[in-house]
Amino acid sequence: MKIAKVGISKVFTFDSAHHLIDYKGKCKNIHGHTYKLEVLLKGIPDKNGLVIDFHDLDSMIEDKVLSRIDHKYLNEIFDFNPTCEMIGLWLWNEIKKEVLKTECSLERLILWETPTCFVTIDKEDMD
Repeated sequence: MKIAKVGISKVFTFDSAHHLIDYKGKCKNIHGHTYKLEVLLKGIPDKNGLVIDFHDLDSMIEDKVLSRIDHKYLNEIFDFNPTCEMIGLWLWNEIKKEVLKTECSLERLILWETPTCFVTIDKEDMD
């Protein structure tokens, strides 16, 4: 069988509060979201047939990244306006630091702020 790169994805959720700076709508007030994050990695399966163990991916994202923003007030953490776009870019940079320690590449990140509103960040836009 031909062995080639395979993409694996995992979906995470976290809860955070924020308010938007210099915004005229109702989001200028403190409010919260249950965010949904999908992370897509690609790599060549190892001798055991794994690109990365889903448990290891879970630990990497939950322990190293999401634990810093879950159930937090984002305006106290970030030095930027915590829009979905900017949170997505921050997540990309933080997750990429962790992925660089593996044999995988970070290919795509999707961050939902609501069930119908999300941002997408792709590798080709970030390299």
